[in-house]
Amino acid sequence: MTSRHSRRRFVRSGLALALGAASSQRAWSARVPPDRADDIARLAFVNTHTGESLDVVYREGPRYLDDALAEIDRVLRDHRSGDIHEIDRALLDQLVQLRARLDVGKRPFHVISGYRSPRTNAMLAARSHGVATKSLHLQGRAMDIRVPGVDLGAVHRAALSMQAGGVGYYARSDFVHLDTGRVRRW
Repeated sequence: MTSRHSRRRFVRSGLALALGAASSQRAWSARVPPDRADDIARLAFVNTHTGESLDVVYREGPRYLDDALAEIDRVLRDHRSGDIHEIDRALLDQLVQLRARLDVGKRPFHVISGYRSPRTNAMLAARSHGVATKSLHLQGRAMDIRVPGVDLGAVHRAALSMQAGGVGYYARSDFVHLDTGRVRRW
């Protein structure tokens, strides 16, 4: 083998390693907001329908903690059917960012609705024009919340300022809707 072939193989190997590292970095960056990559991410919830509460660290730097995520999924399940679905990690990261913007410390989010089963969503959509038939709640990508002691308008403004997904303001029902869909407001 000539030295030219050895050099070519060396260059190809180095290029393959660099491309693989870049690809891994992109996949990691898509899951973890860059300003939160080194943080310990903790959230606290109270499910307003079941009374269950949870205060848990769900991410350490870039590493999501499976046991903590399973606990979150259980507490934010469809309270009508008992069905459990994975809650979008990006939605959890949005909540960490929202809590920081509101400067509410470890105060829990009161969750009116997390995951919704297709059956529950269909029932709610039949009762109200305000429930989307293809709601992101069905995919674990939406949550309806309030923060006791914090003006709902302040929660709404802080959520809008993040430009992280959909934000709905439901003053009469006393909650703000957050989701990981496209940026929009209502």
